[in-house]
This record gives sequence, C-alpha cells and structure tokens, in this order.
Amino acid sequence: MLGAIEAGGTKFVCAVGDESGKIIERVQFPTTVPEETIPNVIEFFKKYPVKAIGIGSFGPIDVNKESPTYGYITSTPKKGWKDYPFVQTLKAAFSVPIGFNTDVNAAALGEATIGAAKGLDSCLYITVGTGIGAGAIVQGKLLQGLTHPEMGHILVRRHPNDEYQGKCPYHHDCLEGLAAGPAIEARWGEKGFHLVERAEVWDLEGYYIAQALMQYILILSPKRIILGGGVMKQEQVFSSIYKYLPELVNHYVVLPELSDYIVSPGLGDDAGITGALMLAHQAFQEN
Repeated sequence: MLGAIEAGGTKFVCAVGDESGKIIERVQFPTTVPEETIPNVIEFFKKYPVKAIGIGSFGPIDVNKESPTYGYITSTPKKGWKDYPFVQTLKAAFSVPIGFNTDVNAAALGEATIGAAKGLDSCLYITVGTGIGAGAIVQGKLLQGLTHPEMGHILVRRHPNDEYQGKCPYHHDCLEGLAAGPAIEARWGEKGFHLVERAEVWDLEGYYIAQALMQYILILSPKRIILGGGVMKQEQVFSSIYKYLPELVNHYVVLPELSDYIVSPGLGDDAGITGALMLAHQAFQEN
C-alpha cells in the first residue's frame, strides 16, 4: 500500500492506493498552518501500513537531494509554510521512503502514466487556478534542473486594453499575476464563476495563456499539453486559446490539431493525487 499527499495552497488531499493509481481511501482538509494541517496528515496515514509516501506540494520547494534544505517548502508567501521541512517532518513520523516534488509535476506524472498523455514520452501539465504552475515530462522523466520549473511566472505581453497591474507579489504582471484566479477577480470585481457569461473575461484569459503556450511549445516541444485547475473548468477558455495560438505561432512550427493537442486532464481532479501515488512508487523502487 502506498501513501499520497497532494498539498495545495487551499487544501490537502491524502490518500492510500497502489502503483496502478487505484485510490483505496482518501481524505481532505483545509491548508491552514503546519501546526494544524500536518497532524491531520500523520493521523490519516497511521491507520494504514504504507510502504512509501509520495508528496506533490505547492511551492516553491527544494527538490535538489544534495541541498541542505532538500524537502523544504521554501519562499512561499503562504503564511506559516516558509522554510518548512516537509519531508523531514514526515520522515520523523514514518520510517518509509518519501517521494517529493511539486504538485504540478505530480499531476504531469499522473497524466503521463494513466491519463491524457498515456503512451507519450513527453507532456506538459499546467494548472490555472489560485496560482499558475506547470510540470513537464521530457523523454519519460520529470523535468528538473537548477530547481523545478516555475512556468507560471514567465513574462507575457500585456493586452492593449488591459490596464490591470497584476496580482503576483513578486513580479506583478507575470502570467500568474495577469491570468490566475485571483487576478481575474481583482480585474473584474467578481470571482470567475460569477463571470461565466462575460465573453471578454475568457477571451482575455485565452489571450494570455496562448502566449505562454507558444513559449512552452517552442522551448519544450511537448507532445501533449494538459490544462487543469479551477479556471480551466470554464471551457470557453479553450476556444480562446485555439483562436490566439495559431496567430502567435504564425506557421513557424506545424501545430497538431489543437483540440487533440491542448486538452483537459484525463484524470480530472485526481491528476495530482494519482501522480503522488506514482511518486511514492518511484521512491519505494529507488530505496
């Protein structure tokens, strides 16, 4: 039996399952501060004989195993979680191997293994919600270098009619600052689900996401792009992306049929927790 944690900025999902991605039992609770949230995690897993635990976490996190702060959540603005020793805390509670990566990398792994990118050796998983993040599979492996990818913070060209200054506390008008859920609410004065009938909201959203996808395509050349997260539940965003992306690429590279290439998660909302099971399986095999 494997344990899995999808540690999000809003909620934690904990589950037990197997290496096939089958989830046997799960629980979720709000992400508050570590002193409240982590005891709930530990209490859940103490009921099961898990042989490894996989963590897909909000970030930034330290994924460099040679680093003295490997396993930490690092420079997050999330109150109470800055410089938090996530892996070390769970290691102290459970003497099992622990796999650790970003929530979006975990989701990419889940989608590549049994989801919308099954059978492909490369894909890109992007979540557009409270924040924007992306995980990538390249030649069958999670992309990781100096650190994990932070694709939500790339710079994009501002729409000529968009006067909103941006929500990101670090960069203001980066992609996340202009297109994540909180930016939509701040720009338009209401949460996205109250703006369903406002076509201009979702057209602008697609305008920014299409710019980002052009850059990811030119740099990583993924074989499939999967767009998840709460904002992407507004399916009209896909239509806007399909409109703007070919204009931006302008025949420089040949794009596949966009409705087959840029898709919703095959695992739905379970991409992250399923990928965390895969991280646990990898950690067990490597131990």
